[in-house]
Amino acid sequence: MFEGELIRLREYHKEDVPLAWKYVNDPEVRRNLTPGVPFPLRLEDEEKWYEQQEAGKDTYNFAIERKEDTAYIGGCGINEVDWKNRCVTVGIFIASQYWDKGYGTDAMRVLLRFVFEQMNIHRIELRTYSFNPRAIRSYEKCGFRKEAVLRQRIFRDGKYYDEVVMGILQDEWNELNL
Repeated sequence: MFEGELIRLREYHKEDVPLAWKYVNDPEVRRNLTPGVPFPLRLEDEEKWYEQQEAGKDTYNFAIERKEDTAYIGGCGINEVDWKNRCVTVGIFIASQYWDKGYGTDAMRVLLRFVFEQMNIHRIELRTYSFNPRAIRSYEKCGFRKEAVLRQRIFRDGKYYDEVVMGILQDEWNELNL
């Protein structure tokens, strides 16, 4: 387990699956997760995802739990690894009832520490959407910088929005955490 001030990152447990399914099907969470149609997932799809989790196949997924009561509140992980160029793509989601409490920022900081200190990665990147200023602020608090804006890249709720590409380099992380 990897700990922050408010949360810890741990392996997923089978008992997390029904809550994960509930959390990612929350319309407010779902709209921020994927550029595709925010169609609800079936419980069977979430169970299949859980069964396919395998350490060492270049994706690493963590459950996020609160330290105060070990409640499962979301997930984060490494979605792509480019070992040659030492670059990863990360993602995170927090159940909506836990938003605006610092859990997401704390979880991302712990994930960054894991990636830079355990995997020896040089660059971490992610993508988010212009309609999610809460996430952008959180990522900036962690040291991410906006690197690109893909104009009108995502269609959501009847209109087009920008996709924002953000990144942080290992030396930038080191400067923030000395």
